[in-house]
Amino acid sequence: MKRGRVLWHLVKADFLGRVRRTSFLVTLAFAVFLGYQTFAGHVVLRLDDYRGVYNSAWVGALMGVVTSSFLTLVGFYIVKGAILRDETTRVGQILAATPMSKSFYTLAKFLGNFAVLAAMVLVMAGAALCMQMFRAEDRALHLWTLLSPLLLYALPAMAFVAALAVLFETLPVLRGGVGNVAWFFLWTGLLAAGIGPAVTHGGSLTRADYFHDFSGLPTMVVQMRTALLKVDPGFQDGISLSIGGKPPQHRFVWTGIRWDSVQVAARLTWFAYAIAAALLASLFFHRFDPARERFARKQQEAPDRPAVQELAAARELVRSDPWAGRLTPLPPASVKNRFFSVVVAELRLMLQGHRWWWYAVAGGLIVACLAAPLSASSGGIILAAWIWPILIWSQMGSREARYATGSLIFSAPHALQRQLPAVWVAGVLVTLAAGGGLAIRLLIARDLHGLAGFVVAACFIPSLALALGVWSGSSKSFEALYTVWWYTGAAHHISGLDFTGTVAASSRPGIYLLLTVMLLAACWMRRRTQLAYA
Repeated sequence: MKRGRVLWHLVKADFLGRVRRTSFLVTLAFAVFLGYQTFAGHVVLRLDDYRGVYNSAWVGALMGVVTSSFLTLVGFYIVKGAILRDETTRVGQILAATPMSKSFYTLAKFLGNFAVLAAMVLVMAGAALCMQMFRAEDRALHLWTLLSPLLLYALPAMAFVAALAVLFETLPVLRGGVGNVAWFFLWTGLLAAGIGPAVTHGGSLTRADYFHDFSGLPTMVVQMRTALLKVDPGFQDGISLSIGGKPPQHRFVWTGIRWDSVQVAARLTWFAYAIAAALLASLFFHRFDPARERFARKQQEAPDRPAVQELAAARELVRSDPWAGRLTPLPPASVKNRFFSVVVAELRLMLQGHRWWWYAVAGGLIVACLAAPLSASSGGIILAAWIWPILIWSQMGSREARYATGSLIFSAPHALQRQLPAVWVAGVLVTLAAGGGLAIRLLIARDLHGLAGFVVAACFIPSLALALGVWSGSSKSFEALYTVWWYTGAAHHISGLDFTGTVAASSRPGIYLLLTVMLLAACWMRRRTQLAYA
């Protein structure tokens, strides 16, 4: 009973601490926006050229799979960071002094994450009710039919995401930016693992397939397919869940999911997966003990003794000569514009901490872009080259908040006119170097359109990173947004979303040049506000 009370108060404190943050309001706003997009018909579940009549069954199913498919991607980035927050605020050291076990702590963090994500599901349930009342073509309300997909599709998926966020934070490699990038590909794999059996088995699922269905979309579509075949025997199994596009021209009536014991058990199993992931995280959790952190120990051992010796020497100097510690003003001639030196310093800050193999891969990608045929280098190789430095770009604009150096940097002379442009120039240089092989090939081929798109992209990427870093104070937002944008727009060369600009059919350098200017203006205004109130 006592452990239950402690667990309740830990989860409650974690949840209340998050709902009081601006990021939680942004989270709910995104859920409301996604619900509105579904309400307005911009999110479409299409079966060939059919969609279901908007009744309780179709509205509930649509909201359920939209939540389990799309919100799970965003939800991970929202809840990841709970353990890091306890570490930076020193709350973790207090908890480590208690008899609390590691498994108890990771379970509490998992439940706290789940509470936040469940609030998003609650918003989508409210959107489903509003859609049923105001937009449905059949206003007969059936609550269980409407809400069961959210309860049995969305909530289990959110629980698993909440547990994975805790697991990622306890793993040394995945706790930082690498984990933020890796989650997108893992999320893609989770969705594909459920959809694959439905395709290979000819639109049907075996008993085991239900237990691999993360989003619930294949389970639901199999039943929709059965109903649609009665209306149109020529159905060709063309199924898609997409945002935007031309709406389907035909409708059919679907009465809802017919739940059986196998389906319910399969959905509840994802809660078991979540608990197992949270318990697995306890095996890697270091309990806020820096002695168990190999990299932290190496960093701390070296500077401790010299720092103590320097401090003792400074105290002895001041004790022997009180005027020795007095600072004299610099002559006016020493204050001069050293913009190039600031750029070099920012480049050194960006590039430090990377191992030799990171530079070896970056150099290999540059050589590959230079040696490969132009069509190939503008495809997969340049995509690899412009995802590799993502952890360098993501620190732009957020380093001051991460290391609490804002008061030091913002008090420097001409910080707005020098330091902020220097960060951007350093980011552009990194981007140009990453794709330098392609730029040389475009120059040799005299492809001016491709070269213009390349230059605009080299300016747009660091501008996006700097704007998100300055406004959010975190690297996570860029790592999440850029990975999704890179995969959906650049990798598939979707017109309007392909920021690389190296394929003429999807290149829109004028649009991205305008976006670059707007992002830089946003950076300037935000940093000016920070300087005024620092």
